[in-house]
Amino acid sequence: MILGLSIVLMICSVLMVLLVLLHKGKGGGLSDLFGGGVTTSLGGSSVVERNLDRLTIGTGIVWFACVVALGLLMGAEVPPQ
Repeated sequence: MILGLSIVLMICSVLMVLLVLLHKGKGGGLSDLFGGGVTTSLGGSSVVERNLDRLTIGTGIVWFACVVALGLLMGAEVPPQ
C-alpha cells in the first residue's frame, strides 16, 4: 500500500510541475521577467485554460490525498516508545 501511494505521489508531483509550467502567465510576476509580459491577453480564459485549471486542481487534490494517506500509514508503522 505504501509503495503504491509513493509511486502515485511521485507521478502526481511530476505531473503537477508540468501542468503549472503549462499555464499562461497572468503578468506582474516572474513571467514578465522571462518575456511573458510581451504578449497581451485577448479577453477571458479559453476552454483550454479552464480545462488546464481543472486538471491542475484535480492533480493537486490527488497529490494532497496521497500525502495525507502516506503520513497516516507511516505514522501507524512507528512502534510506540
